[in-house]
Amino acid sequence: MSLLLESSVYSFGIYTALNALIMLVLSILVVRARVTTRTDIGDGGKPEMAAPLRAHANNSEYVPMALLLLWALASPLGGTIWMIHGVGAPLTLGRLLHAIGLSGSTGPSSLRLVGMVLTWIAYVVGIASIFYLVFFHPAAAQ
Repeated sequence: MSLLLESSVYSFGIYTALNALIMLVLSILVVRARVTTRTDIGDGGKPEMAAPLRAHANNSEYVPMALLLLWALASPLGGTIWMIHGVGAPLTLGRLLHAIGLSGSTGPSSLRLVGMVLTWIAYVVGIASIFYLVFFHPAAAQ
């Protein structure tokens, strides 16, 4: 457990694995909905396919870039462990809350809203951290 507070690479690894697990669960929910509704492709015009498809698609739209931000911070750019957790924790919690909120209903939900806000916070922290490391960190002046 202490490696998660000391190593950027280990922290990157755990956030990658956790977000991959969320993606796997969302994929399984899509397959389950397809079997239940007998839908081979797309939504088949069946409203009950919308929530699992959108939960999976939304996760697929946001997680890859966030993991690239995490990777850049864990790379030789030298992001601090707190930068890694500042991106990884809100991303992972946000994606989980968003998926739960959207899996229950395609209508508005507070879990979806909180999940998206946390995801955007992860993006802002990642972007700001990388800009700081590239343009303002003392090592960037060398």
